[in-house]
Formats: sequence, structure tokens, C-alpha cells
Amino acid sequence: MNTPPQSAALAAHYSLALGLTEPWKVSSVHLEIATKKLDIEILYDDRHAPCPECGASCAIHNLRDSRSWHHLDMMQFTTTIHAEIPRTSCTTHGVKSIPVPWADAHSRFTLLFEHFAIEVIQATASISQAQSLLRLAWDAIQRIKERAVERGLARRTTEDIVYVGIDEKSFLKGHHYASLATDLGRGRVLEVVEHRTIEAATVLLKKAIPEASRTQVLAGAMDMWEPFMKSFHSVFPAAPIVHDRYHISSYLGKAVDVVRRKEHRAFMNDGNELLVGAKYLFLKNTEHHTKEERARFRALMRDELKVGRAWSLKEAFRHFWEYTYVGAARKFFACWYFRATHSRLKPMIEVAKMLKRHLDGLLAYCRHKISNAVTEGLNSKIQAIKANARGFRNFQHYRVAILFSCGKLTMLP
Repeated sequence: MNTPPQSAALAAHYSLALGLTEPWKVSSVHLEIATKKLDIEILYDDRHAPCPECGASCAIHNLRDSRSWHHLDMMQFTTTIHAEIPRTSCTTHGVKSIPVPWADAHSRFTLLFEHFAIEVIQATASISQAQSLLRLAWDAIQRIKERAVERGLARRTTEDIVYVGIDEKSFLKGHHYASLATDLGRGRVLEVVEHRTIEAATVLLKKAIPEASRTQVLAGAMDMWEPFMKSFHSVFPAAPIVHDRYHISSYLGKAVDVVRRKEHRAFMNDGNELLVGAKYLFLKNTEHHTKEERARFRALMRDELKVGRAWSLKEAFRHFWEYTYVGAARKFFACWYFRATHSRLKPMIEVAKMLKRHLDGLLAYCRHKISNAVTEGLNSKIQAIKANARGFRNFQHYRVAILFSCGKLTMLP
């Protein structure tokens, strides 16, 4: 029986709209006006097909049961594609299902729909918004993101990565952490693993940087967490570790605050409210002080307080990062270390001794002016991802969300 001219024309129109080429073609189109549904049947119009494994031309063995794929709406109709997938009989590889040109393997969505869905997910603030716009369940959105990340990782190149950052991120409440590796040059997350042990960090770095690209890594930025340092040395034995200024500033700032709190308690025991409300005067950079804060800060510094001396030591160390010659930086540190260890301020002495134990990592900054500021910026974005998702209980979902939003991957089909 011949196909009516109108039906043949309609089938040809949809074949063109779907980008189908021979021997794939639309065999029928069914519209349900009342329910606004459009169903498109596709067939493979040939008795032979290339083997998916070796490409040899093989006879069609049989057809799999009909499968369906969610497609982009057409004319505001919910559109579904249906097809029976041919299976080839290869003398070498046996019976295999051939791939379809409109969808990835194991996906229930067409490539065009996934392209659109990825752009919607990227543009929306939360998964619930994407669900509403795409009219999909949470699980369907998650599967699209997982395939997008897998696609992006397969395409990613790592030849030009020269500086790597390692940092931790709280995953669940309590002491449950994830470790992140970042490409400091491009400001992207390379990989995420659960935990922050030596074993986990080693897996992280090996997954982030393939072996062929590891000799190009010049240095790594991280804090003084021992497992990170040991794993970095094992994966990149020729690259130095740089203890970045962000974490050093944080250590010094916390020490200053410990001095302030102890001095404040001593004053309050004597009924002296001199340091009430002064916490952020010593934690903020002075260039960010308001006029009133600046006046009060200067008055407190004139009182020769312990916290004032601690703050002066913290501020003095900022000059260390200006050195480009290791010898000069070493001399500066020796002078600063003497002042800190003779300050009679226990928190500052403890930090000074810690810095001395890791002096090589500090001096490496003279040659490699890198820091984990990029990683810390990404951490802020990750925190927003967690907040929008209202937390994660599944680590793989957490990993996919980070790589989807912070990996700078080429994910579109």
C-alpha cells in the first residue's frame, strides 16, 4: 500500500526537521490535538548496517522492541520519538544494537532536547526552577547533568595546566570533607573526591591530571594539611608546593583574634570595656575602615595593647609576599620570626613556628606567584550550589553539581 501524498510530505518534513539522513527516515506522524501530543515514528530503511564495534557492513539480525525519546516541543506539542532499533549480526563481535543519530546511548532524551535542557539548567538558580521549565522530574534532570559532565570530561584537555590548587570543602555536617583539584590558570575545578586523606588526595590528583600531562605542572598551591602535601609530592615529585598567602593571612588573623579575646576577657574582669565591639577593627583591612572605625582603631593602637602588637606583626608579614628573590625573602622572614617569637604573645609565637616549619613552601612563592584565591572563589560558588540544592546527601550528586557549574566543561551535545 502506497503512502498518501500528504502523509509522505509530512514525514519528509519531520525527517528534515530532525536532521535525519538515509537510511533513517520518519515513517509516520501522529498528532493528538486534545492532549497536545506529537508522536513521531522513525524506521531504519535498509537490510544492512555497520557493526558498532568494527564498522563492517553486516546484515540486520532483528529489531529491538520500540524505544521512546523525549524531544523538544514542536508547535507547543509535547513531542516523543519512537523507533525499533536494528541489531547487526557481526561475525567478529556478534549481535549488537546500532547507535541512533538523534540520542546518546542509554538516554531517554534526544540530543537537541539535552542541548536545550543543559542551557536551561545553567541559566536557572535551582533544580526546582529547571524542573518547572522543562517539565521533568528531579531524577531526569540529574541524569542529564551526569551525561553532560561525562561528555565534558571526555572532551577536556589538560596539556596546558601548569599550576594546580588543592583545597577541601565541607560536604556533610560534622567532619565529612571533599577534596577539590583546580586549574589555577583557567579558574576551573578539575576533579572532586570524597574525604581528604592521603589516599583520597592522591586519587584526586591522578584523576585531575593524566600522567602524560604531569611533567608540565610547575607548582601546586595549598595550605599546610599534611595529606595534601604528601600526595602532591608523590604525584608531582619535581614540582614545589606553594603555601599561598590566603591561608597564611587566615592563620595570622586567627592568632590576632585569640590575643584580642584573651585581652578582652582580662579587661572585662576588671570592668574595663575598652575592647567591646573591637573585633572587626583588627580583622578588617584598615583601608576598609569607615571614618569612625579609623579614629577608634588609631586610639586603640596608641594604648599599646597586646592585640595591637599582634596586629602589627600580622601586617608586617604582608611585605613578605612582595619579594621576588629567595635570599631577600629568607632574610625578611628571619627578622620577622625573631620579632614574633620574642613578642611574648603565645598565639603569634605558635603561628611563627608553624610558618618556619613550612618555610620552603613560603619561599616558593617568590618564584611562583600563585595562591588558592581562585579555589576560594570557587568555594563560594560551591557554597551557593549547596544552598540552592538545600544540601547534598549523595556525594556523586555533589561532585556532578560542582563539575557542571565550576568545571568550565564543553558539555553540549
